[in-house]
Amino acid sequence: MLINGASGAVGIYAVQLAKYYGAEVTGVCSAGNAGLVRKAGADFIIDYTQEDFMKAGKAYDVVFDAVGKRSFSACKRVLTAKGIYLTTVPKLSIVIQMMWTSLFKGKRAAFATAGLMQNKANLAFLMELAESGTLSAVIDRRYPLELLPDAHKYVETERKRGNVIITF
Repeated sequence: MLINGASGAVGIYAVQLAKYYGAEVTGVCSAGNAGLVRKAGADFIIDYTQEDFMKAGKAYDVVFDAVGKRSFSACKRVLTAKGIYLTTVPKLSIVIQMMWTSLFKGKRAAFATAGLMQNKANLAFLMELAESGTLSAVIDRRYPLELLPDAHKYVETERKRGNVIITF
């Protein structure tokens, strides 16, 4: 499994969950975030400032674009024959590709809507993983409520590592 944007909050949780399920994980992040992503469980790191994972010559069963930087069309060539592309960014093009690829048994595109599919059992399972230390949060920064605009500006830089917390 390849996770693009592995040092963000969604990426860190994706690495941890993928490792829990036994996946071999390649995290795509900057060199400065490599230690964080390795600590989360990634087996391999691709520094996107030095190497393009699209040109690394490896195929993946799953490509999870946690930051919405690569399209399904672009990622098809690094997917295995029955690979799946996941994204958290619902663009019209991905919705069309999801519908189209659902008709075939080969490479597929999907929108990761996990937050919309939660139920008590799923949340209880995630709580168990958190309590056991399998899932752990990475907190980049904390901002008081009155500095909410500053927190938003920081998140928009796309350089955050893990979560940004607003305190009351």
